[in-house]
Order: sequence, then structure tokens, then C-alpha cells
Amino acid sequence: MKVLGYRYGEVSEHSEAMVDFLQNKLGLKNSWEDTEDYRGGIFKAGESWLEFWHKNECMNALTMLQIVVDEGDDFASFAKEQGVEIHGPIEENGEKIYSVQAPNGMPVTIVSSQT
Repeated sequence: MKVLGYRYGEVSEHSEAMVDFLQNKLGLKNSWEDTEDYRGGIFKAGESWLEFWHKNECMNALTMLQIVVDEGDDFASFAKEQGVEIHGPIEENGEKIYSVQAPNGMPVTIVSSQT
């Protein structure tokens, strides 16, 4: 059971300012190209990355943490043994995803690759 990386995601009215700050002020590479439906940025570093998305009628304001692991089932089982309420898994885009809620109400997902 090994943590490979973290993903931080935020949907807010501040996304454009965050993308500008990270891309243009700090020089980080934005691997996302805006589309008509989704404006934002993805800033990758190994298995970890930051995502910032513009809040709109399809995407409600949200802050989320994803923990990328080598064995999602093992990680979820461990958390459940510690008394954490686990939901899932669901399988999407080649990933197995479990979800939990942090004490501060933030959604947290446990993600592992299915390959």
C-alpha cells in the first residue's frame, strides 16, 4: 500500500486568477487547453497535480483532494478498519475510485489505476 501522489482540485470563481498566477507569474506549465465548456488549468508534477476549473452551471464550487495509490482496494480496506466511512468503488477512465469525507467536509477520493 503506497501513496504515489496527490491531486488538488478546485472549482471556483477564482480559477482564472489561479491559472494566470501559476502559469504566467510562477512559470508552471498548464497542460489544459480551454474549451467552450471547460476553462481552467492542470499543473502536473510527476503523479501529483493541481486542477483549477471555472465555476459554471455544470460545475458547482468545490475543493477536493485525491490520493493516488498503487492499490486502491487495500488502501480503502485499511481506512475502513480505522472507522472511515468508505463509498465505492466506481470505475471510470481506467481508474478505481473510492470516496470519503474529511472531518472539515471536504470530499477526498482514493484513486488507483486499473492498468
